[in-house]
Amino acid sequence: MSSESTSGIAKDEKHNGISVSTKEVDTAAQLAAGLSGTLDPAEALRIRKKIDKHILPLMCMLYWVQFMDKTTLGNAAVLGIETATNLTVNQYNWLGTIFYLSYLLFEYPQNLALQRLPVGKWMSANIFVWAIALSCHAACKNFTGLFIVRFILGMCEGSITAGFLIVSAMFYTRKEQTLRVGYWFLMNGTAQIISGLIAYGALHIQTSGFEPWQWFMIITGTITLILAISYWFLFPDSPTTAWFLTPDERVKAVQRIKENQTGVENKHFKKEQFMEAIRDPKTWLFAAFSVFDNVPNSLTNQQSLLVASLGFTYFQTTLLTMIPGVVEILTIYSGVRLAAHLKNGRAYVGAVYFVPALVGIAIVNLLPWSDTAGLLVGQFMTGVCTTGFVLGLSWLGNVTAGHTKRVVTNAIMLSAYCIGNAVGPLMWKAQYKPRNHVPWAVIAVCYCVCPMILLVIRVLLNRENRRRDSEASNEVEEYYIEKVTEDGKRIEVKVDKEFMDLTDRQNRDFRYVL
Repeated sequence: MSSESTSGIAKDEKHNGISVSTKEVDTAAQLAAGLSGTLDPAEALRIRKKIDKHILPLMCMLYWVQFMDKTTLGNAAVLGIETATNLTVNQYNWLGTIFYLSYLLFEYPQNLALQRLPVGKWMSANIFVWAIALSCHAACKNFTGLFIVRFILGMCEGSITAGFLIVSAMFYTRKEQTLRVGYWFLMNGTAQIISGLIAYGALHIQTSGFEPWQWFMIITGTITLILAISYWFLFPDSPTTAWFLTPDERVKAVQRIKENQTGVENKHFKKEQFMEAIRDPKTWLFAAFSVFDNVPNSLTNQQSLLVASLGFTYFQTTLLTMIPGVVEILTIYSGVRLAAHLKNGRAYVGAVYFVPALVGIAIVNLLPWSDTAGLLVGQFMTGVCTTGFVLGLSWLGNVTAGHTKRVVTNAIMLSAYCIGNAVGPLMWKAQYKPRNHVPWAVIAVCYCVCPMILLVIRVLLNRENRRRDSEASNEVEEYYIEKVTEDGKRIEVKVDKEFMDLTDRQNRDFRYVL
């Protein structure tokens, strides 16, 4: 990278290197400055296990809770919310849509806040607000009230996936990120199982003036509130300040992710990185994938209604809707493990996992309505393809460098995720019941397009890697920042290129994982 490409950089003849403003470099640069040598693999493993112990359970718990909370509408439908609040089919669908429209509206502001503010504290504040909004569902008497609280839910939950992507990149290597993103994302399946059990229990609560769906909202809201308080005190903002790491371990945690060439974070918004993210073709390919993959996600709120339409009782339906959760856990776990161990196989694994979903759609549409068991199997098979989105989400983080650029690309992909989820519920119209051939046809088209996009991304990134491999190696540049010693003396110390907060395009040594 040339010295002109980043502001705040100047050539210093004293050491024949490049002096850099601390605003330009990664926050980890102060810790890593002056370090040399490699980290002992056994020590790196110990640090990783310590990180896993303290943040992975919290991430998994929150992803379980956030998925359970945003899909409470589906369980509440079986528990009687439609009748109690006089919802029409169209109004019910709009409650699913408004959540994601709100998510979309606040996604970019949420990402900016995640860059400028402490990540853990900002997420915990959002969790607290949505816990209150979720509990307030129980007080709603009509569509308007539910519309407002669903809007607030979408506004707050927009911070979670974006925050987790940032945190995963801070603490883990690129290979580890694929697994960790899969681990916390498979909690969506756990949420379906646990929410099904809570809904089943709520059906047995008989109180005058307070219906089962209202108890369901209070119970899930209370769980979320407890987690919000826990996050404030326990979830770290960065490896450079993590409370559970000693000063020496913080340095080693930063050294551990040096191979990513993406650093930890930078609190300063960089316009040039914003523009690069907007102009990068892969940003929009991942966004297109996200839209097409999430139009079918409307099945989340339709699942219990589709099962009930086959003639099952409310009690049977609440139990049967736990099965997709089991399917999701097994498929995501197997998919991310396979992608992590199959070298450069992310696109291939993601594409293959769409095949069972397409088979399931064919079964649902071709079997006679009397074949209840077959229709259930086909419907449950459509959940296998969730693995594709999980791999796409982690892959985007693996192939994007530069903190501002990463924030922007995350915001764009998650905004696309919202668009798909907002549009999806609107295709489930009363005139298509009970077979719903039109919605299923739309879902089939989406699941054909998604694997093709993944493969196109792979071709483009592989071509760029080959281009970089053929480039003549440039002169190795050294970077220096000013550091204050314990006795107050100001000195300049060398910083590795990996902590310069360079983008994947600026850093020609960066290679895209496939």
